Amino acid sequence: VFIAQSRASGSHRDVEDEELTRIFVMIPKSYTEEDLREKFKMYGDIEYCSIIKNKTTGESKGLGYVRYLKPSQAARAIEECDRSYRAILAEPKNKSSESFEHDYYSNNTRQEARGNTLPFCGQSEFCSFEKNESRIQESVSKRLSVVSRLPFIQEQLFALFDLVPGLEYCDVQRDPHTNSGYAVIQYSTAASAIYAKYKLHGFEYPPGNRLTVIFLEDGSDSSE
Repeated sequence: VFIAQSRASGSHRDVEDEELTRIFVMIPKSYTEEDLREKFKMYGDIEYCSIIKNKTTGESKGLGYVRYLKPSQAARAIEECDRSYRAILAEPKNKSSESFEHDYYSNNTRQEARGNTLPFCGQSEFCSFEKNESRIQESVSKRLSVVSRLPFIQEQLFALFDLVPGLEYCDVQRDPHTNSGYAVIQYSTAASAIYAKYKLHGFEYPPGNRLTVIFLEDGSDSSE
């Protein structure tokens, strides 16, 4: 896990406390806080564990927080714990925890139901984007065109777009007259292509060189 600190996040200590040491997990409703601590103590020193409960009945919602003393311990827990825990970094406490918990739970259960392995659904940024997908006016497809004023290196561009699951192929072409870069990217689903465009259009790669990412008609039904 590689964690970058936002320049707008304040002091490093604040960021570390709020954003990098607390993880959010999906657990069996039978778990106690002691059970949760027992399962996650192998990854580092735990400051506290808490289980989210129904305010009316007091029953567990099957969700919990584990806070470590160091960001490296939280990162290790996310990487190494059983996938069934759906571990991710928790939202800072000053953000709406209820909406975060709801988005996390609903997206993970929906992901299980349809067998989709898109890991971005656990992140609130993608989930809020997913809800607004219907507002997109342009014709979407599984294929993308990527243009750059600098030439691409096949392996590097493939590695960049392969960060989004479902990459089927990356075909880099070069114009010998202009030396600019052009590539065609195709994903197995339109959802992956939408997310790749959302994240990588305007992305500077290498730094100072902005990528232009647009949809290419692939013959599929865009209403899908």
